[in-house]
Amino acid sequence: MMAAMNSPDASVDVHELLDRVRRLAADGPATIAAAATVDELRRLDGEFLGKTSVMSQAKAAMRFVAPEDRKSVGGLLNEVRTALEAAIGQRQSAFDSDARRERLAAEALDLSEVMDAAPTGHRHLISQTREMLEDAFVGLGFTVAEGPEIETDWYNFEALNMPEGHPARSMWDTLYLEAGEPESVLLRTHTSPVQIRTMLREEPPIYVVAPGRAYRSDTADATHLPVFSQIEGLVIDRGITFADLAGTIETFVKLLYGSERTTRLRPSFFPFTEPSAEFDMSTPSGEWVELGGCGMVHPNVLRAGGLDPEEWSGFAFGFGLERMAMQRHGLDDIRELITNDVRFLAQF
Repeated sequence: MMAAMNSPDASVDVHELLDRVRRLAADGPATIAAAATVDELRRLDGEFLGKTSVMSQAKAAMRFVAPEDRKSVGGLLNEVRTALEAAIGQRQSAFDSDARRERLAAEALDLSEVMDAAPTGHRHLISQTREMLEDAFVGLGFTVAEGPEIETDWYNFEALNMPEGHPARSMWDTLYLEAGEPESVLLRTHTSPVQIRTMLREEPPIYVVAPGRAYRSDTADATHLPVFSQIEGLVIDRGITFADLAGTIETFVKLLYGSERTTRLRPSFFPFTEPSAEFDMSTPSGEWVELGGCGMVHPNVLRAGGLDPEEWSGFAFGFGLERMAMQRHGLDDIRELITNDVRFLAQF
């Protein structure tokens, strides 16, 4: 597998990073299995999978990999991360079993009135869902893009084919900030502004996903939150069609939920895509559940991103991370994700 670089940045050596990833794949599981203490296992977890690890460096360097190599390189990273996480989980289970046996052997009184030490925390379910989706899309050849949560009206609306006074703006309950001209600065209502920022920053072909928080003046109920998380996908290349969009959605749904799941597209309207659709996923009970919206990038959006719609075409899709977590774990009230009830969060 050869990974070509698209960037002149001499500080990033993609080949050397991939060699280190392969060495980690070969030696990492054995090193983890030999961890003698829980502290050593935690150190290895941070060393192999933490923010400064070679895996994180390789994930960040995906933007320097040639487009034709991204799928294979992303697949390698996904495979190695899965193997390391499995090895860490197995070693942790062994430590837990040993600790339980020691505790039971030492019990000589009723411990029901003795408080256990505060348990070690773990990543929130939404963070777990975001990382799972990022890894899945990286495995499909995408890179991860981000943008600011405080946006201008131009990025959030105008560049997305919603000029001032456009009726589609009423679809979003916008929270404006007292900064600059009235109603010119806002908390972004969706992650779609990252599409424009990416097109203006990068030359096509573009294959990115953009996770992040969005804000609307909604009242919290069982299915809505005023602050929520989305993940946005954008593909720009020559010859992209609606069939590519449908195939991508079908692939990642099967990857996340199993090969028995399938998807369907229903006609819809979004000002920044044409044609537009809602996409649904089948459930084990034979019903359909809505996951998000999608469509072909509107020519006006391509022009706002500095691209010629006669040369380039693309698709975009987006869905909520909270709703994805709810479907994956069978939850029925989105508010459970923000109440910080340890009894609920400890299940995941």
